[in-house]
Amino acid sequence: MDTEEMQRQVRVLTDRAEITDLLDRYLRSLDDGVFDEEWARAFHTEDVTAEMPIGTVHGREALLAHIRGGMALFDRTVHMGTNAVIEIDGDRATARGAQLSTHVLADGSGSVFISAGHADTGLVRTADGWRISASTLRVVWTQGPPPRLPDDVAAAQAV
Repeated sequence: MDTEEMQRQVRVLTDRAEITDLLDRYLRSLDDGVFDEEWARAFHTEDVTAEMPIGTVHGREALLAHIRGGMALFDRTVHMGTNAVIEIDGDRATARGAQLSTHVLADGSGSVFISAGHADTGLVRTADGWRISASTLRVVWTQGPPPRLPDDVAAAQAV
């Protein structure tokens, strides 16, 4: 193996490790519950698009507001991601993995809502490292009572 091929392989392995770390830290951050500008910049590009079960948003500011509102529906959460298949193409990458999310509703009932599905993520290499540029969460199954959505979110879903 020549030096150039070894450098390429090290770069691929480094990129894969950095992307895995970013995705793991992102899911962990959802459970920590601190959603501010620093959080948004640490994980997402300015022009991110995110498709979630409660709607699709475009742009980092819109995503931040959406995550704040969505996570406020829960008192406590545990998000787990696994089986990520990462494909890297230069400064772009995709990742598809399984996601299991457990939520204790914030409505005082103590009810637990569980969702499981697939997370598809587009990533780009930036000057600050890898960032999420697009994400889609497709829920395959749920268990337990879902949270009551705020009227504005429920109305937007009905359209």
